[in-house]
Amino acid sequence: MKSARETRGGRGRRVVAPEPRAPEPHETSPLGKDLTPVVGANLRRLRSQRGLSLEKLSKLSGVSRAMLGQVELGQSAPTINVLWKISSALSVPFSALITARGGGGTQVLRAENAKLLTSHDGSFSSRALFPFDEPRRVEFYELRLTPGGSERADPHAPGTVENLVVAEGAVEIEVAGRKEQLSRGDAIVFEADVPHLYRNRAERETIMYLVMTYADTVG
Repeated sequence: MKSARETRGGRGRRVVAPEPRAPEPHETSPLGKDLTPVVGANLRRLRSQRGLSLEKLSKLSGVSRAMLGQVELGQSAPTINVLWKISSALSVPFSALITARGGGGTQVLRAENAKLLTSHDGSFSSRALFPFDEPRRVEFYELRLTPGGSERADPHAPGTVENLVVAEGAVEIEVAGRKEQLSRGDAIVFEADVPHLYRNRAERETIMYLVMTYADTVG
């Protein structure tokens, strides 16, 4: 939990995209091949729904127009940080960009088919533990941080709350400049509409589980 496709304003038809270019440093990382086209289609759909041009979304998100165009075309896989920037600019939850529509009823989310997103250096990963095929206000993630790893998150939409528990290892959570030290079994709840950071304090991988609650129903 930040290319050639957009996520915050692209539910409509095809949109003119910029010519491909080399990815910007540290802006791309391996997304599952199944997720790259999903993110692109969702970005294009959400952007079009909001009547946003690539240029306008670029200004709102801080992500370059070229990168957005690449994501929308499925030519680049954005990092978690880039996806957060786009989702915030589109005022949609993070999951809206990686959602693949499906059916209802009982659903088993196999580990081997997990939607796994990583930071540019691979030290941080996020795995969605919920389906994306119906409106929701709550999302559930597994987060992993390598030893010495950290992940800085931009402010989420107003009213967003994070409830995180440490399953293995130890982590430092910094929220709006305030730092909290958490060990195995500790939990924290905080308003996530301000900058926040996760930092691994253990000598091994730290595993956390995160429940994200939005102010409004999404999806």
